[in-house]
Amino acid sequence: MSNESKTALPVGHETPAALPKSLYQAHKKIHPRTVTGIFATWRWVFVWITQLLFYGLCWLPWNGRQAVLFHLAERKFYLFGIVLWPQDVIWLTVLLIISAYGLFLFTAIAGRLWCGYACPQTVYTSIFMWIEKLVEGDRNARIKLDAAELDGAKLAKRVIKYGLWAAVAAWTGFTFVGYFTPIKSLAGSLMSFSLGPWETFWFIFYSSFTYLMAGHLREQVCLYMCPYARFQGVMFDPDTLVITYDVERGEPRAPRKRGEDYKAEGKGDCVDCDLCVAVCPTGIDIRKGLQYECIGCAACIDVCDQVMAKMDYPKGLIRYSTEHAIAEHWSWKDILAHIVRPRVILYSVILGMIVVAFAWGLATKANLRVDVIRDRGILAREVEGGLIENVFRLQLMNVSEQPHRYNLTVSGLDKIDLVGDHVVDVPAALTKSLVVSVRVPPEAGKAGSNVIYFDVKAADNEKVSVHEKAIFVIP
Repeated sequence: MSNESKTALPVGHETPAALPKSLYQAHKKIHPRTVTGIFATWRWVFVWITQLLFYGLCWLPWNGRQAVLFHLAERKFYLFGIVLWPQDVIWLTVLLIISAYGLFLFTAIAGRLWCGYACPQTVYTSIFMWIEKLVEGDRNARIKLDAAELDGAKLAKRVIKYGLWAAVAAWTGFTFVGYFTPIKSLAGSLMSFSLGPWETFWFIFYSSFTYLMAGHLREQVCLYMCPYARFQGVMFDPDTLVITYDVERGEPRAPRKRGEDYKAEGKGDCVDCDLCVAVCPTGIDIRKGLQYECIGCAACIDVCDQVMAKMDYPKGLIRYSTEHAIAEHWSWKDILAHIVRPRVILYSVILGMIVVAFAWGLATKANLRVDVIRDRGILAREVEGGLIENVFRLQLMNVSEQPHRYNLTVSGLDKIDLVGDHVVDVPAALTKSLVVSVRVPPEAGKAGSNVIYFDVKAADNEKVSVHEKAIFVIP
């Protein structure tokens, strides 16, 4: 047939192959169904623990100050009885390394425990969803409300819900800023509308961030924004405990009545109720296998166990298990025996060594630091009596929370003498600078650079001392 004989399609009736295809899946709002059970209880336990710590620690007093305070203006971090200065940034680095190795260890053992129970995104999403349920009702009521036309009742519920979300988000932002500037003074500044520029920025930013992430984005943060979801697979192996659907036991799935002899009909234990999908906060079907979208919250385990109990079937159709355990039909004893494996041992040993070193370092951290800086304006000069004088600036940092009196001495050359303060009082957690002159006879050392030492000792505790090296110049 010639090209001329082909029938032309009218405009707007192109063939399906010619139609443009979207590269993006349209977002469908997820309304997770409320579930109860042992794992749901544990999730709320962690919500309470994490939020009591977050909202409460900043109000806890300690030695007349805030117990936990990362005081940026003073450039000091307070952690109960520990005071960290800018020179102590290594300790914060080690703390981050400990957190990272702890995450690796827990992931190798039992998957995404952090995501399912303690991640701030999970915790605040749970709080916001609880508020949503309180105001708008259960899952079916929320779905109907979303589909309904906007009227007075719907508007009132939305205003109340969004208002409560905003209140929680604002309190969260205020608390966050309260860890970087004293929270009591921050509260006074907030009430008098006199917040500084950086406090205002971070209060608005963190409040808005919390409201957006927990209130509207929710599972999209876990699916598209969280990098941990993308690289968790490299930390899993066939002996990692993950939430697993027992395909051999559950398939073929089919609905049935209670008491029905389903095995004679060739059916599996899964009744195909889809409740495991309804309770999932990311909207996945765990029966399709392990997926990166699964945050390990175990809501599907709780609801499936309830269905199994109602049907008089054994629980555990969906359960924490491992790939090897499912394939080999292992018992819990066998599963636990395979948890201790080279990867877990390596993570545990490294984590243990870092934790011990961290604890030992903090326990033995010096309560006094001394910096000696030579006066670069005058390297050396001759004073009365023919003595050679060098001028030094000493910076004494009392990193403890008690005031101390320190005795200063100098050594290293014959007949060396310290001119200036020999006794210095330094208040708790403060720094004091002083200028001292050191004098020696010309014959006490060689021409050029000579090593001397400053000794600074606490008058009430000789164990608190510093032996600091310096250079004395003789022309």
